[in-house]
Amino acid sequence: MGSRLLCASSRFASHLRISVSQRGFSSVVLKDLKYADSHEWVKIKGNKATVGITDHAQEHLGDVVYVELPDVGRSVSQGESFGAVESVKATSDINTPISGKVLQVNQHLSESPALVNSSPYEEGWIIKVEINDAGEVEKLMDSDKYSKFCEEEDAKH
Repeated sequence: MGSRLLCASSRFASHLRISVSQRGFSSVVLKDLKYADSHEWVKIKGNKATVGITDHAQEHLGDVVYVELPDVGRSVSQGESFGAVESVKATSDINTPISGKVLQVNQHLSESPALVNSSPYEEGWIIKVEINDAGEVEKLMDSDKYSKFCEEEDAKH
C-alpha cells in the first residue's frame, strides 16, 4: 500500500514538475529551475533570470519578517550577496546564482515579506536580472542534484 501511494505521489509530482524524494526530504524542488548551494533558485527565460530563495531555505529560516532588496540597476556577480532575509530565527544573506544587472525587485516583499514563506517560487521571488554570462548556469545544480545536496546537508545536522 505504501509503495503504491509513493508511486502515485511521484507520478503526481512529475506532472507538477516537482521532485519528491523517497527518503523523507520534504521540501518542494521544481524541476525547471537551477539551484545554488547557498539555497537560491534561478529561473532562466531568454537572457533574463528570476531569483529567489528555495522552499528548503525558507523552511529552515522560519517566518520571514524582512527582506533587504538591492537597488534596480545594480550589477551582481555569481555567488555575491545582494541582500538579506531576516526571520524570527536568524538573518541570512541572499546570494545571486547568476551574474547580471538587476532589472526589477519584488516590491511586494516590502509590505509582505512572508510571501517568501508562502510562495517561494512564485509570489516570493526576490529579483529579476539581465544575464551577463549564460554559461554560469552550468555551475548550478538541477533539481535532482539539489534534492540530494539538501538531503546530505540535513543528514549532517
